Amino acid sequence: MQERANAVTLKGNPFTLVGAEIKVGDRAPDFRVVAQDLSVKSWSDLFENKPTLLAAVPSLDTGVCDAETRRFNEEAGKLGDKVKVITISVDLPFAQKRWCGAAGIDNVEVLSDHRETSFGQAYGCLIKELRLLSRAVFIVDKDGVVRYVEYVPEVGQHPNYDAALSALNSLL
Repeated sequence: MQERANAVTLKGNPFTLVGAEIKVGDRAPDFRVVAQDLSVKSWSDLFENKPTLLAAVPSLDTGVCDAETRRFNEEAGKLGDKVKVITISVDLPFAQKRWCGAAGIDNVEVLSDHRETSFGQAYGCLIKELRLLSRAVFIVDKDGVVRYVEYVPEVGQHPNYDAALSALNSLL
């Protein structure tokens, strides 16, 4: 498995990302994650042939991840069923379900990569030393091709919401 040393920082400390770096024009790689009902979902189960925003976050119980997921939930609500928005973390499905209920998240599908870290490895955003996902955003078009990629270099910072949402809207 490919590793990219010093690929991201957390509070200024460098960390290694595991997996190949995804680039615009790549086909969206397959992965396996766990849903809140404990069922296993793959990319083929989740993909609905519509523009999809995939957001990787370290943990929903942190301020930036909380704010990011709430923001994408609000934006997804405005776009309705024309798009799909998925957030993936290594939080346990039980914690995700509790957090989503408390936060009123109903437009974003929140999934767990805790079991296999399959998503993190496939999308090159698994932090080797912490076994957490780094913050990243991927926009996939209706044909399954990646059209936007952002690996946030400092894990504690927000993604570029405007750029990600512009890329998503450009596919509508």
